[in-house]
Amino acid sequence: MKKTFKIEDLCCANCAAKIEEAVNKLDGVESAAINFISQKLIITAEDDKFDSIMKQTVKIARKIEPDCTIIM
Repeated sequence: MKKTFKIEDLCCANCAAKIEEAVNKLDGVESAAINFISQKLIITAEDDKFDSIMKQTVKIARKIEPDCTIIM
């Protein structure tokens, strides 16, 4: 399953790269990419693990960039 999410208040490309790298390491994630310019996150992952992956993704994003919000 492939889904696109809007990201708000992502301050820099370096933070985006850190989030992207961490999400790509999650179990069940086939690919994750953040476009800093358009403030979008695209995740391709296994359908049955998607909810868990998104919860972990939100935690990762908040840890790296506390003001960042992923709109689901």
